[in-house]
Amino acid sequence: MTVTLQDVRDAADRIEGVAHRTPVIRSRTLDGLVGARVFLKAENLQRGGAFKFRGAYNAVSRLSPEQLARGIVAFSSGNHAQAAALAARELGSSAVIVMPTDSPAAKLDAVAGHGAEIVTYDRYTEDREAIAGKLGEERGLALIPPYDHADIVAGQGTATLELLAETGELDAIVVPISGGGLIAGSAIAAKGLFPGIRVIGVEPDAADDTRQSLAAGHPVRIDQPRTIADGLANPRPGDLTFAINRDLVDGIVVVSDDEMRDAMRFAVDRLKLVLEPSGAVGLAALLTGRISPVPARVGVILSGGNVGAARLAELLA
Repeated sequence: MTVTLQDVRDAADRIEGVAHRTPVIRSRTLDGLVGARVFLKAENLQRGGAFKFRGAYNAVSRLSPEQLARGIVAFSSGNHAQAAALAARELGSSAVIVMPTDSPAAKLDAVAGHGAEIVTYDRYTEDREAIAGKLGEERGLALIPPYDHADIVAGQGTATLELLAETGELDAIVVPISGGGLIAGSAIAAKGLFPGIRVIGVEPDAADDTRQSLAAGHPVRIDQPRTIADGLANPRPGDLTFAINRDLVDGIVVVSDDEMRDAMRFAVDRLKLVLEPSGAVGLAALLTGRISPVPARVGVILSGGNVGAARLAELLA
């Protein structure tokens, strides 16, 4: 199954007026530190606090009325959970969300606030996909996965479509990687519009499953990652997303937990933006000089800001 630039454009039409068209943030201070013109796509200001609402709404909106009446099931550490729950509510459906017991409290509270039923599991000993699959079979629910789904990928690509509509051609875009849906959609949009653009992924150094998979030439599973970037703690890329990213992604860099913290501090102090660790990895990659050569004009997807005040204070203490 392939995903095209037209699929991304169609997704943009479906989410128009429902998802926010998030702002593109500029900072002369950041430009000076990096030595480039940097354009930050602030998906931390998206509905649900992250880019995930784009793909979730696109996927859920394509279900039949009969399936919407039965409901959906999704699995996620938090951001897709919130997005799927919110999308289901917006479309008059119901949601069951499978989440780790150690999901941040702010994310658990938000999912519950959208009216979803939460089923918890131990991320280190249990299989979330198996749990969600069983629930789907037992209750007749449609599975809305977090990344390995054509409608999800197309929806996530709309963030980059909007970014490039505002900035024009860029030399590169920098995108966080978990299961690979955001960077796959971003790469399809970016390369479809500007074939010469560089697409650079960023992973936590403890969760570099996509980097290892691309080096091996096939998806590989790593041990369950332990990182403050809970949204990027994925042990294996998706099959669809891996196939897209193998063809379209130009490189992957990694950052440490401490470098994410530094980027989060910079975002609060200088940009007046709250980012969760997962949302700060692209900014961290630029601030640490990991991306070389430095693109003259570079876009960064700030993928999410779902971190509660207490957790933010703890991380930045």
